[in-house]
Amino acid sequence: MKVEIRGAARILGTACLTAALGAPVHSAETQTPATGTESAPAPAARSPWILMPTFSTNPKLGTAFGGMAAYVTKFDAQSQASIFALSGQYTSTDSAILAFVARTSFRQDQHRLSAYVITGKIKNDYDDFLGTGTPLKSEDDIRAALTRYLYRVKGDWFVGGQFVITNYQMVGQSEIDDDILDGLGLSGFKSGGVGLSVYHDSRDVQDKPSKGWVLNANNVVYREAIAGSNDFEVYRLDYRSFWSHGDGNVFGIRQSNQWTVDAPSSANAPVRLRGYTGGEYLGQNMSSFEIEERYRLAKRWSGAPLHPPAPRRVRSSA
Repeated sequence: MKVEIRGAARILGTACLTAALGAPVHSAETQTPATGTESAPAPAARSPWILMPTFSTNPKLGTAFGGMAAYVTKFDAQSQASIFALSGQYTSTDSAILAFVARTSFRQDQHRLSAYVITGKIKNDYDDFLGTGTPLKSEDDIRAALTRYLYRVKGDWFVGGQFVITNYQMVGQSEIDDDILDGLGLSGFKSGGVGLSVYHDSRDVQDKPSKGWVLNANNVVYREAIAGSNDFEVYRLDYRSFWSHGDGNVFGIRQSNQWTVDAPSSANAPVRLRGYTGGEYLGQNMSSFEIEERYRLAKRWSGAPLHPPAPRRVRSSA
């Protein structure tokens, strides 16, 4: 379940946050000239509202088209940009997603609060599901909400907590697909959990960093008493670092880990690498490593080399 939620949030959230880079918040106040009788033209004020079409493509959802409306603001000079966005997409796999995303920073960036509400229907077409060599088509109905609060304790270090609630149903698109899902013990689940987070963030810009590093260590303890059908735990450790070089080029690395305890098969750790279809490979534990070179093409344009096709099989701890 967490695969689809995080995949949808990433697609919708990235479009919103990238747009925010091109739409900084400015004051609408006019300026009065200090001298002279002719008044100088006031600088054009930029609206904090963003209305734009969205486009994305990935192995999980195919090619997606949609739209996004967002409001971007800064609560004070020291805080990061805050964004509130509503986005919807329809994909070439006949999947549909609607999401509300809020990411805030306030009180001189002493506090950070994020929230996501997602609903949608995801259609999957796996060539080699869970490494069994068997193709599978399935349809997932997803409703989820999650929120995280972080408090800056010292320097670039934050501590906080998070709350997650999901309702996930997984069915096959044919009787054969249903038989495969039943044989693998995959049928979806309801879950609700709470957890702690330790976070370090020294990036110069959250959405398009050129230097700094991020460490995100967190867990979620899912319990039936909250809103679930299973008791299990998930632990994550994610590290990303960025180095600027040349004329605006950036070199980056990412190392991700996820461990599960007593999780149902549908909630096992997914492989988080570009080129892999999210949810096609699951295991009790997962670790991955990526590197990227981002080339500056123009003032607001950059590009990265294409990744080679992903191998048919990956190794994860089962």
